[in-house]
Amino acid sequence: MAEHKHLYPIVKMSEVFDVSRSGYYSWMGRGPSDRAKENQRLLELIKKIWLKSGKTYGSPRIHQQLLRGGEQLSRRRVARLMRKEGIQSQIRPKWVATTDSKHSLPVAPNLLDQDFSAGQLGQVWVSDITYIPSNQGWLYLTTIMDLADRQILGWSFSEGMSAGETIIPAWKEAIQRRPLQEELTFHSDRGIQYACQEFSRLLDARPLVCQSMSRKGNCWDNAPAESFFKTVKAELPIEPKNYSYDKLRGVIFQFIEIWYNRQRLHSTLDYRTPAEMQDYLTQQQELAA
Repeated sequence: MAEHKHLYPIVKMSEVFDVSRSGYYSWMGRGPSDRAKENQRLLELIKKIWLKSGKTYGSPRIHQQLLRGGEQLSRRRVARLMRKEGIQSQIRPKWVATTDSKHSLPVAPNLLDQDFSAGQLGQVWVSDITYIPSNQGWLYLTTIMDLADRQILGWSFSEGMSAGETIIPAWKEAIQRRPLQEELTFHSDRGIQYACQEFSRLLDARPLVCQSMSRKGNCWDNAPAESFFKTVKAELPIEPKNYSYDKLRGVIFQFIEIWYNRQRLHSTLDYRTPAEMQDYLTQQQELAA
């Protein structure tokens, strides 16, 4: 057997470190340890979860996803493996998010008062509108979220920002997806789309609906809706300013209906998906009936 090339002869190093030549060659021929093999297996799972999330998941969500898959390991170990491999959540800068509240239309009182702890489906919905850059200029995403399961029930994507293009189609979709059974508080900011007569008449036609609006200039009054837009803007799998309306609509549909509502683990829901939380709350309500 030819000796490996070293700066110092094997015989000399064996004498200095009091190690036999046979022991050295045995060590050289030994494969990776069981721990190293397990780390490599886990790292492959971590990469798979990370890539499926569009490279947006950090160690908390990846850890939860591994636990759901039957793995038994600490979050610290997941973070250590990710750090060693250079895997981290990749988020994008914020975009502009605002609606026009400079109007003289009547506004509703703030019925929520920052209490976002709805315990039943169809009890509290929150809505907001945001601007999204594209290669055609600004486009507008409107969403309606049920606070109980954080599911996006209705949404619209439009080139204009009138009520007929934004909140009204989103409202009609939400009502169709989750028909009202009991009293509903519908909360938004003071944007003109929510205060205009066209939308107010839709709400007035439903006696079960009570309209609520944030205080002037207070984004915390509508924090869950704002938080969802931060998620969209951080995790959308493309850079929107490079794409057209048609391309972005398809990407947003995929993000909301497939990824966010059905697959993305939500920390507020104890790392359930909105769809899983819907099933859980539906079962609870049926048992209580």
